[in-house]
Amino acid sequence: MQKRQFLRLDSPVQYIKGIGPKRANYFKKLNVENVKDLLFLVPHRYLDYSTVLKIKDLKINDEATVIGRIHLIEIKKAMRRGEMVNVLIRDETGSVVLRWFNRPDLKSKFKIGDCLIVSGKVTFFYNKQFINPIYEIIGDEETISEKAKGTIIPIYPLTEGLGIWDIRRAMNIALELCLDEVVENIPEYLIQKNRLPPLRKALNDLHFPHTIADATKARQRLVYDEFFFFELALARRKLKIKNQDGVPLKRTGTLTNSFLSSLDFELTEGQKKIINEITLDLAKSKPMNRLLQGDVGSGKTIIALYALLITVENDYQGAMMVPTEILAEQHYLNHRSTLEKIGVKSALLTSSIKGSIRDEVINQIQNGEVKIIFGTHALIEEGINFKNLGLVIIDEQHRFGVMQRAALVNKGINPHFLVLSATPIPRTLALTLYGDLDISTLTEKPAGRGEVVTKLYLEKEKTNVYRFINDELIKGRQAFVVCPIIEKSEKMELKSATEVYEEICHIFPNFTVGLIHGRLSTQERINIMSDFRNGKINILVATTVIEVGVDIPNATIMLILHPERFGLAQLHQLRGRIGRGAEKSYCFLILNKFVAQETYERLIFFEKNSDGFALARKDMQLRGPGEILGKKQHGLPDIKIGDLEQDQELLFIARDDAFAVVEKDPELKLPEHLPIKRYLKEFREKEELLRIG
Repeated sequence: MQKRQFLRLDSPVQYIKGIGPKRANYFKKLNVENVKDLLFLVPHRYLDYSTVLKIKDLKINDEATVIGRIHLIEIKKAMRRGEMVNVLIRDETGSVVLRWFNRPDLKSKFKIGDCLIVSGKVTFFYNKQFINPIYEIIGDEETISEKAKGTIIPIYPLTEGLGIWDIRRAMNIALELCLDEVVENIPEYLIQKNRLPPLRKALNDLHFPHTIADATKARQRLVYDEFFFFELALARRKLKIKNQDGVPLKRTGTLTNSFLSSLDFELTEGQKKIINEITLDLAKSKPMNRLLQGDVGSGKTIIALYALLITVENDYQGAMMVPTEILAEQHYLNHRSTLEKIGVKSALLTSSIKGSIRDEVINQIQNGEVKIIFGTHALIEEGINFKNLGLVIIDEQHRFGVMQRAALVNKGINPHFLVLSATPIPRTLALTLYGDLDISTLTEKPAGRGEVVTKLYLEKEKTNVYRFINDELIKGRQAFVVCPIIEKSEKMELKSATEVYEEICHIFPNFTVGLIHGRLSTQERINIMSDFRNGKINILVATTVIEVGVDIPNATIMLILHPERFGLAQLHQLRGRIGRGAEKSYCFLILNKFVAQETYERLIFFEKNSDGFALARKDMQLRGPGEILGKKQHGLPDIKIGDLEQDQELLFIARDDAFAVVEKDPELKLPEHLPIKRYLKEFREKEELLRIG
């Protein structure tokens, strides 16, 4: 008992009675290392014990929750649906079958005697059953009945070696001994304005709520805090940028007019509008900080080139950093000759460029001979020095870490900054998530683009797909075939690009087949893409190296193997490689195995939707904002609890509050803002990185 009274918020969890070093390692898997981490571990749902039914009282088609002990486990083959895991659970009133399809992970999850909480829709097929229910393994039923009857039980994310009651016991001790240490981090007037519970009450109600309403309010408080500090950091960053001096870059027309004249198409009204916005930004003495978002194929690159040429018109250099070598190579090859014709020297710099060629490029960047540089993270390596960097463009910024983006910006003195993103999100959400950036959105595609039809097929139907592709190739079209891996792996039953290449060569003997992947040398990739662009290659087998930036107007077929391996945004990027010309294009997805129901539904959603905004929204719902926006790399306070869709209203409220605080008290000197200032100390270093966030 004496040892427990010295527990503090920063104490390792192993010092909580009943935890110890071994269990502490299990907690670590939940990102819980100290007492404070434990207090902020948020349940992912709650079980209202008063609503749990006895098995005999289950009614068909009702949503219900029951508790029972496992008496039988059975693994069976299911007709047309792969493998099935059947579990029979019983309570003192009866039994019910739990059935999961295509969940190989469950084979070793359960054991006879385990007690489960199960929630889902009750169906009937010979007997009552739950199909793919939500479940938790909860330990001893008698313990639950004794300790939890009539109460709300929080269900935490669990890991092997930890049960609900392990967490609940530890949480009880942590709250009892350390809750008084927790200090408020937002002003009292904001708590009152938004009718939020104080932080200590919120933490108590989060873990031991009297009602579901109490638990909901507690979660809202923690979500608000996350959003508030996220937005506060953006608001302070925006204010700092506003006060920086930059170099005004004014359009003269000497290069930009020639560039527009060289294009064989008309700019869309959207492109013209955004070019005007960027031109006005560049002409100011404050550095531009703008996000240009638009769907795949909407014409963002042309706008980026225009901005780079304004930079060169003012005798400054411009750099464009992209996430993959093949994209850097494509940008360079696609635009080098156009730039040369108007008197602008460009260069390519990636990690694959070595020796004397690399030395020459670096020297030309340093002496200012090269005006526009396309490259990957190689641009930020030590020894790469620009003569006068005036504009930095980052393409697909969420793929770069915050330190990488900062390193490129720091190669110049407050250069202008433009972010390109093909993962569009609704403008209101974009304004909130990129609060330190001005936002331009391209919503229309250039005229003359053909329709893209998307179809999902099973492996047994691929002969028909190949027959259709053959007919298109005879018409002179070209095709991409995409695989998720380069070489076969014993661990994964996936067709590799090398296997598929051999198969495609055999199936299409009358056509030339190429193979491209990230392990090829720069020159090999350049030669292959050049041959494909010039029609010497009819079918290009590729890994996802062709995901972004590749623009071949005559390619009208995209065949994606193992589509279940890709997220919606990535599938949409791949599909964006076709439909670049006037002809109708076709994107085919071939599933060669049974997949989980939610995976199948995701692919059906992709088949039926071509709008990047709708797909990005859905992707965010499915995978969370972290992966979509690269949020973990922002250098911002983390958003671990909040859901950008579900909690959108709270997000907008927190944004308004945060920006109002910074407008009223930029230095946070007012007494009422002391809690904010105290809390922000741990994020001060991260805030310095938000120039490029």
